[in-house]
Amino acid sequence: MKIKDTTKLVSRLRDVMNAATYTDQPLKAIIIPSSDAHQSEYLVECDLRRSFISGFTGSAGTAVVTQSEAALWTDGRYFLQAEQQLDSNWTLMKMGIPETPSIEDWLCTVLPASSCVGVNPLLYSSSSWNKMKNALEKEGHKLLETKQDLVDEVWTNRPSYPCSDLIIVDQSTAGSTCLEKITNIQQMMKDKEVKWTVVTALDEIAWLFNLRASDIQYNPVFLAYAVVGCDSVHLFINQSRITPEISSHLTKSVTIHNYDDVIPFLMDNCASEKTWLSSNSSEAIVSSIYSKYRHMSSNSPISMIKCFKNESEINGMIKANNQDAVALCRFFHWMEQEVPKGQVTECSAAQKSLEFRQQEQGFVSLSFQTISSSGSTGSIIHYSPNPESDRVVDVNEVYLCDSGGQYRTGTTDTTRTVHFGQPSKYVKECFTRVLKGHIGLASVVFPAGTKGYWLDTLARMHLWKVGLDYRHGTGHGVGSFLNVHEGPIGMYIANSVRVVSVAADVELKAGLVITDEPGYYEDGKFGIRIENALLCKSAETPYQFDGKQFFKFESLALVPIQAKMIELSLLSTEELTWLNDYHKKCRDVIGSQLQKSGHNDVYDWLIEQTKPM
Repeated sequence: MKIKDTTKLVSRLRDVMNAATYTDQPLKAIIIPSSDAHQSEYLVECDLRRSFISGFTGSAGTAVVTQSEAALWTDGRYFLQAEQQLDSNWTLMKMGIPETPSIEDWLCTVLPASSCVGVNPLLYSSSSWNKMKNALEKEGHKLLETKQDLVDEVWTNRPSYPCSDLIIVDQSTAGSTCLEKITNIQQMMKDKEVKWTVVTALDEIAWLFNLRASDIQYNPVFLAYAVVGCDSVHLFINQSRITPEISSHLTKSVTIHNYDDVIPFLMDNCASEKTWLSSNSSEAIVSSIYSKYRHMSSNSPISMIKCFKNESEINGMIKANNQDAVALCRFFHWMEQEVPKGQVTECSAAQKSLEFRQQEQGFVSLSFQTISSSGSTGSIIHYSPNPESDRVVDVNEVYLCDSGGQYRTGTTDTTRTVHFGQPSKYVKECFTRVLKGHIGLASVVFPAGTKGYWLDTLARMHLWKVGLDYRHGTGHGVGSFLNVHEGPIGMYIANSVRVVSVAADVELKAGLVITDEPGYYEDGKFGIRIENALLCKSAETPYQFDGKQFFKFESLALVPIQAKMIELSLLSTEELTWLNDYHKKCRDVIGSQLQKSGHNDVYDWLIEQTKPM
């Protein structure tokens, strides 16, 4: 993997810091977050400022540049990737490791007395701003809003903002109209006695207006802000995108404004009236409302509705996952035939999986960059192959493929780990312990009131028994033809105050779609992950303690789990029954679709892969 030389970029950025005149002294540090004003995991190319200045391309991470040092904080998913991508100008700070200082603690240690730290308030969440501001002020430093993004002054060939066509999602797919959704939000506002709600998350805006686009790769969203009032709705967007068809869809109930007019609008109309804001909103948005009128919430009202799918969205997600399973069965059948020839590489495999998906009706795009990894690269949790790192898929190594698609009816995310030769006894044990965790979570029955992170232990306990673990969450929400990572639901072990505090706010209920993806990774050797999207449903139980409702999960992804990777002696009778039942469903549902589409050779492969064990 080629490392980007950032020496000149960091030096020029320090020159820009010295020239900034926000106070009577130059900035001693600037913070470059990975997020943007819209809380999107994936950014438009022109917003990849942290990647541009540091060379690190992971979706999570914050860079900090001082007059003498440069450091980058990221979590366990990206430790190996960051080590490979950062040059000698940068120090990697591994979040979650006890000896790693927080950004604010590190700054207070390295900065001279009475230093000024700058950050673009449009790109920094209000919650992060307040935490940083308080920590710096306690040590005599200041946190300042930069008048423009300082990285932009160094990025001379920065791309322009995208402006893709808007797509209307019909009611049969969305399950409710734009007006019905708006009315629901306005009722929630009345219950909270607020006058305005500011919507900044792009997937929430797309969901609210039943619109999609392709501004951000892998995410069918568009750049916009929305402000919902008790008796009015305002959409801030590049107005050239509002065609007569889109205007008719939105009706006269939605007033269209220029994208850049959102801050002035808030200051003129909402600043002195009670306004509902997400704590993840940017500091620029939040500070436009007087503090005594802010109704702050860790989760926005839209996120609390959107993550629980209605009947139409559930049917769409089932359809999308079935189509995706057909494509993946064709892909793994192809891999078994071609890998032994020694010509398949990580990149060509990823491309082939895309080609099979493209042949499915309603396919729009991938839902994230395909993770196609063989052997050592599998240990990089979010590895994606490129021409520089590409390697042949070896029959003597473990192969991991994590991929998903955006379909007009739903979004998918499935991971399978396979071997095209003979896996070692140790690899089979690791795989089987991951599988046991996957089954434990997929088959659990739990009472109403359960939070996602309460169930995380089920996926790890069989690894823990032998001293193994993994550095990522066990599950995340999945959007309906929206972002593949959808908040606020998640399954995370309680090792991060940030992720647990958000996920803990929401109870698991019927209609939720969440992933089940335990794994295990050995640095430089192999990676294992088994992932299905699950649908949360009501469970019929013989008893109901205290009158409580109970819930269970149903696997939406129907792709066989490779038998040769399983050490059967480690599976209990109940686990083996679950696996055989799961494979029967794969055979019945996906097998019939393969037969209908004439893929008889893949059907025969599926029958072999799903034989009862």
